Amino acid sequence: MFYDLIAAHATSHGGIFNLFHYITFRSGCACVTALFVSMVLGKPFIAQLKRIQREGQPIRALGPERHILEKAGTPTMGGLLTLIALFTSTLLWADLTNGFVWAVMTITAVFGAVGFADDYLKLSRRNTKGVSGRVRLAIEFAASLVGGYWLESLMPADLRNTVAFPFVKDLLLPLGFAFPLFAMVTIAGFGNAVNFTDGLDGLAIVPVIIAALVFALISYLVGNHVFADYLQLHHVPGTGELSVFCAALIGAGLGFLWFNAPPAEVFMGDTGSLALGGALGSVAVATKHELVLCIVGGLFVVETLSVIIQVFWFKRTGRRVFLMAPLHHHFEKKGWKEPKIVVRFWIVSIILGLCGLATLKLR
Repeated sequence: MFYDLIAAHATSHGGIFNLFHYITFRSGCACVTALFVSMVLGKPFIAQLKRIQREGQPIRALGPERHILEKAGTPTMGGLLTLIALFTSTLLWADLTNGFVWAVMTITAVFGAVGFADDYLKLSRRNTKGVSGRVRLAIEFAASLVGGYWLESLMPADLRNTVAFPFVKDLLLPLGFAFPLFAMVTIAGFGNAVNFTDGLDGLAIVPVIIAALVFALISYLVGNHVFADYLQLHHVPGTGELSVFCAALIGAGLGFLWFNAPPAEVFMGDTGSLALGGALGSVAVATKHELVLCIVGGLFVVETLSVIIQVFWFKRTGRRVFLMAPLHHHFEKKGWKEPKIVVRFWIVSIILGLCGLATLKLR
């Protein structure tokens, strides 16, 4: 909005208005704006959630025993706060004529709506059963498939229907009509991966912030012809504007972390975890860095694999591989304290983020 309003003045008046032409300036402003919105709205928003929800998020009876005592009464749907800050900041600072911005925001909003419905049903029924798994996945896959087509249509002809590989500068795997299916799995997969990871105070939001930071840089470089050529990246015109979106996500995430840090005052719920995972997946598809997201978001991948392995092995043999899945609950069962698990998982995420950044140069 600011960009669209001021860009015309920048051409004729110059001076400070020229700053709005720079993605780096608007990204910084987007981050600060989202953080400000989160901090200002946080306290009254959480207070309102407590008044509405009263008993807070239903705690899974099959989860770690201490959660029933320590986390009972904590409100959920805190992801709404993150999404409000994210969308407000993006709408203010991004170029709203950019198709990639609208595609990513739409996918994020749809995933957030699915998560909201899931949280609402859990609260209204006072149990941990929300939207049925089949219905939820059907909506997620449909939204991701449409989103994949949309993002594909915005890409240069030579990059459509292809998958790029990290560490290799020229290799593009043509998928043809199967590319939207690949995009669908990426977007929906990461939506649910972040959802699996969101089980301890602050555990999911920091890896999301780290991934958003990495992809803010990737978006900027991939969208800039000069930098893309220098680093031998596949140039996708227009994706630089997603840096503003990612920066807003960083600010919104930091604001949410202020209230979600142990002991959490609010949980993000499926409203936040599905939306943020879908956002990361769609940005990765837009920038042709889907496989790099698997590195940067490796923690989410491992958490998801722990659930898949546990379910598969238990159905096949009647025995468990982990004491409890997802993986963070396994370490809880082993006696690790929650802060130790959270901080160590954050450290792993930082290392994986650095590995993802290394792919930009090691080609």
